[in-house]
Amino acid sequence: MSAPAARKPSVLFVCVHNAGRSQMAAAFLASMAKGAIEVRSAGSRPADKVNPAAVEAMAEAGIDISAGVPKLLTPEAVEESDVVVTMGCGDECPYFPGKRYEDWVLEDPAGKGVDSVRPIRDEIKARVGQLITELLPAQHPDAQ
Repeated sequence: MSAPAARKPSVLFVCVHNAGRSQMAAAFLASMAKGAIEVRSAGSRPADKVNPAAVEAMAEAGIDISAGVPKLLTPEAVEESDVVVTMGCGDECPYFPGKRYEDWVLEDPAGKGVDSVRPIRDEIKARVGQLITELLPAQHPDAQ
């Protein structure tokens, strides 16, 4: 069954552990798009918890991801998303024809302190901002 053309676009952020990069990207997109874009995140091998340095770095940016829980990447999550943004999961990410894929080459924040995570956070925020400008005008010409 096909969805109406006016539905909101959906984005899935994928990294290996779903504990740092993809959690930060999903939180930025949810915050910056203010509900106009459906947001998902997952990992090919999810960690037990969100990276504490990522939590701290995002808190400095005014976004609380402390309640985030790493989730396992499923084919359904990919299938239900319009855009799939991968961050270092390589061949472990399922591929579906007709999806828009982007691979964001970003340093892995795993095992790093907050000082090292801040530049990764800032790069993710900039890329999320660009993604929003690409998605919203095309999907919602009246979006502000």
